[in-house]
Amino acid sequence: MALPPSLRPLIIAGTSDAPHTLDIFLDYVCPFSAKLALAIDNVLVPALGPGGKYHGKVKAIFRPQVQPWHASSTLVHEAGLAVARAAPESFWAFSLALFKRQGEYFDIPTSTCTPLQIREKLTALAEETIPVPSSAAGKFADLLLLKSSPNGGTAVTDDLKYTIKFSRQNGIHVSPTVMWDGLIANEISSSWGEKEWSDFLLAKVVV
Repeated sequence: MALPPSLRPLIIAGTSDAPHTLDIFLDYVCPFSAKLALAIDNVLVPALGPGGKYHGKVKAIFRPQVQPWHASSTLVHEAGLAVARAAPESFWAFSLALFKRQGEYFDIPTSTCTPLQIREKLTALAEETIPVPSSAAGKFADLLLLKSSPNGGTAVTDDLKYTIKFSRQNGIHVSPTVMWDGLIANEISSSWGEKEWSDFLLAKVVV
C-alpha cells in the first residue's frame, strides 16, 4: 500500500519495495495492540529485516488507529507522527516505549490532565527515546505546538487526518486489525507468537 513521503517511517520492517504488505492497525492505548507490537518486534522485525527469511519479500506498516472513546488516543498518535517527522529512525523505538508505558495514558490517569500536560509528558518520553545529542527532540516539541489560528491543530494534523481517513475507507473499526495485501486477515490475533507468524508467512510467501 502507498504512503505519503512524510509517513515512510511507518514502514517498521522490511523494504519499501517488498511485494507483500502487512498493514497493522494499532492504537497506542490499546492493551491488545501493545501485545501485538511486542510480537511484531520479537518476530516480524527480525524475519523481515536484513538477513531474515522474508527480507525483501514482505514489509510491515504501522497504521495508527485512533480510537476516540479513549480521550488521549488522538494525543498519543499525534506524538507518534511527530517522531516520524522529527526523528524517523526513532519512530519504532518511540512506539515501543509508548506501548510499554501506555498505562500512563489510559482514561483514568489522564482524566485530570489538560492536553498540554499530556503533550509535555509525551515530549519527555520522546527526549528519553531519541538519541542524544539530537536537535530532533526540540523539533518534536515544536511539531506538537498548537497553531495560532483558534482551530488550526498542530503541524502533524494533516498526517493524523490521513491515517484516520485511511482506516475509515478500509472499514477498520478496532485495534489491532491486520491487512495482508489489502485485505483484512481476521485470523491474525494479538496472541500470536513465533509459530503462528511463521506458519502464516510460510503459507503466504514464496521464498
